[in-house]
Amino acid sequence: MSTFLDSCHRRLFALPSRSSPAKQGRLLRLWFEWWHRRPDPWGLAVDNYEQHHYSTMLDHLPEQPYRRMLDVGCSEGVFTDQLAARHPQAEVVGVDISQRATDRARAGGVSGSGKRPRYLRLDVVSDDLDDRYDVVICAEMLYYLGRPERVRQSCRRLSRLLAPGGVLVVAHPWSEARQLHADLDGNPALRHLHEHVDRTSWRPLAVTLYERPTAPVVDAVMHP
Repeated sequence: MSTFLDSCHRRLFALPSRSSPAKQGRLLRLWFEWWHRRPDPWGLAVDNYEQHHYSTMLDHLPEQPYRRMLDVGCSEGVFTDQLAARHPQAEVVGVDISQRATDRARAGGVSGSGKRPRYLRLDVVSDDLDDRYDVVICAEMLYYLGRPERVRQSCRRLSRLLAPGGVLVVAHPWSEARQLHADLDGNPALRHLHEHVDRTSWRPLAVTLYERPTAPVVDAVMHP
């Protein structure tokens, strides 16, 4: 996607964020249900750009045992399947705002993987998960949330999904990632671990890792 098309894309998704979180969620669900009217609408299973960045995210995740892992904005489960295959000992959960996408992922996705994660429909702006995870991954999703206020709110929700010692991985186009990840950088509940900017593709991607320390910290207030 060109810079011009990226700009148009961001302006389009800024419009629903001018409404209440509940209405924004309804509008986004309608959009993504329509977008998933056909399988794998982005071509995630076959696109070389996406596959390269999936490998980049997996390679930068610290090699250690994980018990529970969460993929936020999982679409039809292409990356989620790869995550589960890389970490077969972990319980892997994928969540997405589109029921059609999660149903398709649950039925087998588009990757052909034999590993079956668990899939749930979830709106990261409005819905809560009670569980805590050793790894939370959010890739190329935050820019759909529009206004900085909604991005900030969702970043705080993501941080609160981490178990003590858990790792948050966020990946977005560079240099837009500086703005999208700003609230995570300033969150006192998180420690910045590492940032890798992959410049080998036509659309550079920043993969940034944060950790929720095991020692007691002052948690960020998350307003609904």
